[in-house]
Amino acid sequence: MGDQPVHPNNKIYVRAMKGVFQRLRRYGGWFLMSLFMLTPWIPYQGRQAILLDIESQQFNFFSVTLFPQDLILLAFLFMIAAFALFFFTTFLGRVWCGYTCPQTVWTFIFIWFEEKLEGARNKRVKMDKSGWSKDKLWRKTAKHLCWLAVSLVTGMTMVAYFVPAPDVVFGFFTGELGFASTFAVVFFTLATYGNAGWMRTIVCTHMCPYARFQSAMFDKDTFIVGYDVERGEARGPRRRKEDPKELGLGDCVDCNLCVEVCPSGIDIRNGLQYECINCGACIDACDQTMDKMGYERGLISYTTEHRLEGGHTDMVRPKLIGYGLVLLVMISAFFVTLNMRVNFEVDVLRDRNQMYRETVEGLIENTYTLVLVNKTQQTSVFQLKAEGLPEHEWVGPTEVEVTAGDVVDVPISLAVDPYELERVMTQIEFVVTTSTSEDTVTIDSRFFSKR
Repeated sequence: MGDQPVHPNNKIYVRAMKGVFQRLRRYGGWFLMSLFMLTPWIPYQGRQAILLDIESQQFNFFSVTLFPQDLILLAFLFMIAAFALFFFTTFLGRVWCGYTCPQTVWTFIFIWFEEKLEGARNKRVKMDKSGWSKDKLWRKTAKHLCWLAVSLVTGMTMVAYFVPAPDVVFGFFTGELGFASTFAVVFFTLATYGNAGWMRTIVCTHMCPYARFQSAMFDKDTFIVGYDVERGEARGPRRRKEDPKELGLGDCVDCNLCVEVCPSGIDIRNGLQYECINCGACIDACDQTMDKMGYERGLISYTTEHRLEGGHTDMVRPKLIGYGLVLLVMISAFFVTLNMRVNFEVDVLRDRNQMYRETVEGLIENTYTLVLVNKTQQTSVFQLKAEGLPEHEWVGPTEVEVTAGDVVDVPISLAVDPYELERVMTQIEFVVTTSTSEDTVTIDSRFFSKR
């Protein structure tokens, strides 16, 4: 017996399997799927709780609003995700691929529709080999309609993270949704339908870079799905009550279930292969066979190469410690940066056209633009003042109301009697406070005169 037999169109027919790991994968997948689908509909203080508004350059996460100036937080999140992936891959192999990768989650959802509408694996193989009939036509049509429905919901949900969810749903069906958003919905719909319905493991084996560089993180103490060759060989069929030792056989009955349940269509008995996504389906299948035969479970299990060779598995090792330490550093840096983040930002822009000008009263005047960013989700009043100058005249507002998440440019001028100035350039400070925060922001600037 070799790898899973496939249809001439290279389609892999996955057999449904129940078991501990498949329940874990299924329930985890449905939880993540539900979380993804429902999150855009969570209200918070009269608006969408999570909304990444690219047009307004505001990224709302419940009570926190991030701006492009806060992109360092996003960089930290990407680094945390990367090193978490490295850490868990080194420790537990491709558990991300087998249990939480969107490609895997959506693929198994699509396979579930196949099972419900076209029947079990053998029935699906027989149906595809047979000619077209009314029964085959309605089952195939219903399956693809279900796939398209799931894909459309997925596409609208993806866009709903960037455009208010009600606008996406009602606008898409009424034709009032903008071209870019409509294109995005259609694109993600077709991508989901193609990836989970047709390409499936082709995405994992030929398109996903993770499958290619995972070997750099693996070592002989990494937990993988492995087959115990010493115990299983020589494989072969036998009756339940027959003693395999008397027949010269190992515990593997060569039922081929481990191949039939594999979404990648590989035979785990051939050793570690990069197509394996560590979903554990073959473990559940083999354990059920072992139970029926009265043998000990674990012929196929989550194990390590050292353990399969009869050695000891080192749970704590330099590579794992290194990834863990870097991960902790990245997490710490993220929270330190988040804690240091202020609720408002101020920038000062000097007039680039002229350093100063002289008023009709003989005063020296410098012109500035104060850029006020309200990063809170409440309207705030900014109080403005300048320090470092002798008695001066402030031309412009000293209090400015800025709505939640808004950016306001405030042009102001400072005028000083030149005889009060001791230098051509005077170092000054703009001091800004707000009504919604006790924080004070001080921005350095310069005042120029003719002396």
